[in-house]
Amino acid sequence: MNKSKVWLAILSVSILAASCAMAPNAARSSADSAVEGIMSMEAMPAEAPMMEMEEAIVDEGGTVDSAFSTDNAADAERIVIKNADLSIVVTDPADAMEAIGEMAEEMGGFIVYSNLFKTTTSQGLEVPNANITVRVPAEQLESALEEIKGLVEDPEVDIINENVTGEDVTSQVTDLESRLRNLEAAETQLLAIMDNATETEDVISVFRELTSVREEIEVLEGQIKYYRESAALSAISVTLQAKAAVEPISIGGWQPGVEVQRAIQALVNGGQMIVNALIWIVLFAIPILALIFLPIFLIVRAVRKRRVKKAGKQENVKKGKSK
Repeated sequence: MNKSKVWLAILSVSILAASCAMAPNAARSSADSAVEGIMSMEAMPAEAPMMEMEEAIVDEGGTVDSAFSTDNAADAERIVIKNADLSIVVTDPADAMEAIGEMAEEMGGFIVYSNLFKTTTSQGLEVPNANITVRVPAEQLESALEEIKGLVEDPEVDIINENVTGEDVTSQVTDLESRLRNLEAAETQLLAIMDNATETEDVISVFRELTSVREEIEVLEGQIKYYRESAALSAISVTLQAKAAVEPISIGGWQPGVEVQRAIQALVNGGQMIVNALIWIVLFAIPILALIFLPIFLIVRAVRKRRVKKAGKQENVKKGKSK
């Protein structure tokens, strides 16, 4: 087998693999150029082994063309990753955590993380708290949130925080799949070249290229799998606080703890107002006043110096005349 033709084929396929790092349209253009380079190589006269390799590449040519046909991102299936965070107050965090885990498994999900621990309140009362993260099918996210919120006694008071986020990763997945198709086409061409290589040096060179392309393919497959699995299963993180830990002390209808909280909040708000005022004075008012009054001050000072100097000269003249 002609060694120069082998290296030309390897170079063409390397360009095809490198094009996968570009944007989809640019990648397709570079890939088509690389394939054309291989096809033009096939037209070169060569011995029988080389002709067999050409037939293999020609057979793969249709696959390469179809592999580079990318779907329009606008028509692609939307891939959205949805997650939720909840912070609620329940009577028994341990029971609530167990109920949330069972609910996730019944829905076809699973528990990612769970932690039950104890804390001591300011009154010296030891109460349990819990954290749990579960994954449920994305289409059942709303139902799961409703079931979790159903664990509280008073939704208006006991649901401290609720946050649902969504991230559209359709374009990222589309781009990754396009790059994956390009790399798979490059791998096919390299395999065809290796099958027809006869020199040990040629085989080693092609093998190196194959190893590099295969590594990139596996990385892209992992990224695509991560995105699709994250979109298929939504994560819900729940913080569970014991009602005894947040319930204020009540004495004959009077809740001193609540008043203390209000006083502290008023103090914080007052301090924020003072600090904000100082910041505006130092960073805004003082520079503006300096720009306005500094020139006036310098002019007045210069005029005064001139007057004093003039008065001094006149005084000296009078003294000279008197002598």
